[in-house]
Amino acid sequence: MRLLGVLGGMGWSATAEYYRRLNEGVDARLGGLHSARVLINSVDFQPIDDAENAGDWDAMAQILIEGARSLQAGGAEGILVAANTMHAVADQISASVDLPFLHIAEATATAVQGARQRKVGLIATATTMAHDFYTSPFQERGIEVILPRQEERGEVDRVIYEELVHGIIKDGSRKTFRQVLQGMAGRGAEGIVLAGTEISLLVDEDDSPVPMHDTTEIHVEQALDWMLGSH
Repeated sequence: MRLLGVLGGMGWSATAEYYRRLNEGVDARLGGLHSARVLINSVDFQPIDDAENAGDWDAMAQILIEGARSLQAGGAEGILVAANTMHAVADQISASVDLPFLHIAEATATAVQGARQRKVGLIATATTMAHDFYTSPFQERGIEVILPRQEERGEVDRVIYEELVHGIIKDGSRKTFRQVLQGMAGRGAEGIVLAGTEISLLVDEDDSPVPMHDTTEIHVEQALDWMLGSH
């Protein structure tokens, strides 16, 4: 089993979910007392969030580059970033280490393509929804991506950063997200991409009228395939 380096802490609840799912996946695939070989660097999220809010992508990248290099120095054989938004600087992180980089948007776009869906909704942080670093892999595969309505995006971002990254789950926020999902389905989305690693803590398949793509689950499955030699 290859040693996976996980760059986490953005936020910690998503990293904990990655760790749980990776171990459950190894257990399901190998049985016995097998567990996931994982090296985690859990960074302090506040300086990264400050850099994001200031639009200082170089500062964000530098923090994550240092984290990725420490994982390589610790013996990791491949790395992933346990967050969607921070893939805004994925190219810089990947270029800074001599390791395979498991990209969450590439894995998700491949999964959507496999589901033969040509139009999907994307729900994520404001940064992810405002830039093309996440949607490009979909466009390259001929998949149209639609977003929540402009007036809904601020509340989606607030719930992610003020509640979900802290592990806070509120029924009112679930209702809000359910309405957003239904709205995108009503505009023709054949599936919904949950492009925030904490969003699956709030909503599940029962909350959406169309199939959902949980990016955390997809990323973990990609990582398991890589760790166990399927890819």
